[in-house]
Amino acid sequence: MITVHVKYEIDPDRIEAFEEYGRRWVALVGRFEGTHHGYFLPSEGDTDIAYALFSFPSLAVYEQYRTDSARDRECRETIELARRTRCIHRYERRFLRPLDKTPNA
Repeated sequence: MITVHVKYEIDPDRIEAFEEYGRRWVALVGRFEGTHHGYFLPSEGDTDIAYALFSFPSLAVYEQYRTDSARDRECRETIELARRTRCIHRYERRFLRPLDKTPNA
């Protein structure tokens, strides 16, 4: 399994647009064999940082998601929403793996 961690620098004055962007992606990722763990928005502290976590069974499945989502109408519309509203200034993507619960023998 591979989990994608995304750190967003957002415009706090456009949080509603970012929330809509996030809601759309939560629904869309499941279409491509992924599991979305949610978006995490500013509450206390920094007002311009948000996070998202979503997982795929493998890096190969994630790469297929990237290819397929680039062709998907709703995915493209969601990306356009972020561009049009400028709710996202930048983002960083990290790939994580879960710690195996069983020790190696």
